Amino acid sequence: MIRPDIGKVAPAFTTLDENGDKVALKDYRGKIVVLYFYPKAMTPGCTTQACALRDHKKDLDKLNAVALGISPDAPKRLLKFKKRDELNFTLLSDEDHAIADKYGVWGLKKFMGREYDGIHRTTFIINEKGKLVNIMDKFKTKTHHEDVLEYIQSELI
Repeated sequence: MIRPDIGKVAPAFTTLDENGDKVALKDYRGKIVVLYFYPKAMTPGCTTQACALRDHKKDLDKLNAVALGISPDAPKRLLKFKKRDELNFTLLSDEDHAIADKYGVWGLKKFMGREYDGIHRTTFIINEKGKLVNIMDKFKTKTHHEDVLEYIQSELI
């Protein structure tokens, strides 16, 4: 897994959102993007992480930031997740994990003695000009939103 370099333009992508509409990273130029990769919609850790971002959307808005959650789930499952948990931000589908590959977050995982390929939970902070400014991969799902907000407030504002 090779991750993109901090200080360089974040890898471009276009994919489908929870409604099946095309979304490109470049659509968010002028905003700080919190691009977070998560393993699977509607699982406990992913739900905790998403709901905390939902609950702090106003804080992100004040900082000119937007959260984009991305997983290998199909748009239909993402829509179910969004509705079930009343999420107020965009969820993106990466079914073939091509975007996860570009960002270096798809790879071997181990769980309960089993090995498999999957998403490594990672957040990329992208500034208003489209440059990657931070990679976060050491955090707890319960406090992820606090880490994101603290980084943006201390480093980008």
